[in-house]
Formats: sequence, structure tokens, C-alpha cells
Amino acid sequence: MKKIALLAAASAFALALAACGDSGDASEDAMADNVELPADEAMADAPMPTADSTEAAEDATEDAAAVQATAEEAADAAEAAAADAAAAAEAATAAADE
Repeated sequence: MKKIALLAAASAFALALAACGDSGDASEDAMADNVELPADEAMADAPMPTADSTEAAEDATEDAAAVQATAEEAADAAEAAAADAAAAAEAATAAADE
């Protein structure tokens, strides 16, 4: 009985695989007519840069430079504070040892 069930299942699987297959050549469907566009056509919808965008870029560059300077000043102040804290810790340790 198990052999008949196994044979029936195997034949059902074989028929299911055969039914899902396609005898057509899929490579013709996958070929695109025109894959590449000329640069002029590809950029036709892109906005042209204006004076406003150039000014905005310059302002952003200036803002970034100001932020960089502020960050460097903050780093220097933090380094000085850490050095002061280390010196105070050494002084407290020396005072506790006496």
C-alpha cells in the first residue's frame, strides 16, 4: 500500500512540475528595446541650477565652517577641563596621603 501511495505522490509531483513549466524562450522577453538613454534625454527633467541655489550652497559652506570652528573650540575647552580635573584629582590624592 505504501508503494502505491509513494508512486501516486511522485507522479502528482511530476505532473505539477510539468504543468508549471513553459516551453517558450524567455530570453526574448527579457531583452529591452532601448536600455541606454542619451544624456540630454536623461537630464531633460532635471532643474537647472540658479543663482539662488549657488548662494544657498555658499551660505551652507559658511555655516559649516562656523560649526567646525565652534566644535574645535568646544573640544579645546573640554580638553582643558579634563586637564584641570586630573590636576585637582592629583592634588586631592597628594593631600590625602599627607
